[in-house]
Amino acid sequence: MTMRVRAGALAAALVLLAGAAVGCGADSDGDDAPGSQGKNGSAPASSPAGETGGETDGEADEGAAGEALPAALTGQKLAWKRCAAPVKAYGSYAERPGKQWQCATLKAPLDYREPSGETIGIALVRARAQDSAGRIGSLLFNFGGPGGSGVAALPGGGDQFKTLHSRYDLVSFDPRGVAESSAVVCRDSEQTEAAHQMDHSPDTAAEEKAFLKTSAAFGAGCAERSGTVLPHVGTANTARDMDLIRQVLGDDKLHYLGFSYGTELGAVYAHLFPAKVGRLVLDAVVDPTADFAGGARNQALGFQRALENYFKSRDIGAEDGTDRVVRLLKKTDGEPLPTDSDRELTETLALTGIIQALYSEEQWPYLTDALKEAESGEGTQLLALADSYNNRDDQGEYATQDHSQRAISCADSKGRPTAAEVKSRYLADFTEVSPVFGPYLAWDLAGWCADWPVPGAWDDPEVSAKGAAPILVVGTTGDSATPYEGARKMADELGDGVGVLLTNKGDTHGAYGSAECVTETIDDYLLKGEVPPSGKTCS
Repeated sequence: MTMRVRAGALAAALVLLAGAAVGCGADSDGDDAPGSQGKNGSAPASSPAGETGGETDGEADEGAAGEALPAALTGQKLAWKRCAAPVKAYGSYAERPGKQWQCATLKAPLDYREPSGETIGIALVRARAQDSAGRIGSLLFNFGGPGGSGVAALPGGGDQFKTLHSRYDLVSFDPRGVAESSAVVCRDSEQTEAAHQMDHSPDTAAEEKAFLKTSAAFGAGCAERSGTVLPHVGTANTARDMDLIRQVLGDDKLHYLGFSYGTELGAVYAHLFPAKVGRLVLDAVVDPTADFAGGARNQALGFQRALENYFKSRDIGAEDGTDRVVRLLKKTDGEPLPTDSDRELTETLALTGIIQALYSEEQWPYLTDALKEAESGEGTQLLALADSYNNRDDQGEYATQDHSQRAISCADSKGRPTAAEVKSRYLADFTEVSPVFGPYLAWDLAGWCADWPVPGAWDDPEVSAKGAAPILVVGTTGDSATPYEGARKMADELGDGVGVLLTNKGDTHGAYGSAECVTETIDDYLLKGEVPPSGKTCS
């Protein structure tokens, strides 16, 4: 299997997926009320049984249930308990977090077309607002991926959200098919190791055959091991889960902070439930107008731009720096580099390590050292960066985030390009956009959803949200994984008076917490309801 560059690392901003991993423990705090209290500590606002949202048109709502959700779901009581640790999540272990973190499991329909049928457990984590008298409500987070665990990520944010925590219950969740919410599992760590050693930008017929065979086997493994949940993990269903979470927590409106893929999820929610939009922030925005191939091309452009910015910051010409990396990749393709272990640095792993370091300017010094070492014939540091990206732990075990990511992406997108189409339509164009990342991302099109057992829902998501409250859309000019142009398009697609664009001049994937002006603007919006003028720029 190849792996699409994940939109949601936020590596420098939050160190999310390497942060505290929590699970539900046995020690109850005595709070088994139906979620949090309402605004300012009042009783939870009642919701009509079976409320499913206003808008039902558009591709994003295809297959949605016309039948109302049963009161057994909308009125369920969550058994909040102190979170337990250590729990393995995405290859990392964590110490027991502070007592303020509570965990619970929400019941949601496995299939929203049969809301009274089989249910799936959605793992939740929260920390109560510190100022109960000034409490606004719940603030729901999604940290991207798709496939990222909110239960692991939110506690790992540390003091990142301290200001918001004053007046909000901080809440996150593992989306369906992820981690503690019936994680999709497709293969074991030994098979994953072998796949990462393969050439993901094949140059010969034999390499191409092996690449496609492994990709198809991945999909077959998903069907065999996770066939029950696989048809139901798409973004539209997760958005419906978010509205059920809102109801069970007792909030009239959904307040939300989504990063990277979480921006697409939040926008799909706004389309499905415009009347329930509270204060929504979309940071590091996925282009909602890009189809399967367009999204990959955008990322080739974004990572090439980030690479050039990196070299310019080192007083190296963009063209010279690009040529330098192309030569290194060609060298490792012909002869993998030795490392300080029994593993070698292949071309694909070298490229993955470079990608990892380009998620934030704060990681550029690591890239400098790793490139210098690789050019001298040693691949240890680039391999370490690749392992971090691939969620490989010190024991050689791989987490399953990329399993979930692929399942969600392929449940969403109709795109199924063949190898012949890649070679005839995409490879040359992608390579022109980026000689470094283009070939990898072009071939990724053929491998990502090859022979996938579940059909895709849309070419691109419907995100128009007429009638919704203003939504803050944050784009960073040097964002590698979600290029800035996507933020402009998202603001436009949400609709006049809905999408409010905030521009951050910088080189990071996700601006909140890394850019003071952006952080203050978002805090004022979420805490005070102050909507900035659309087009505001932070530099």
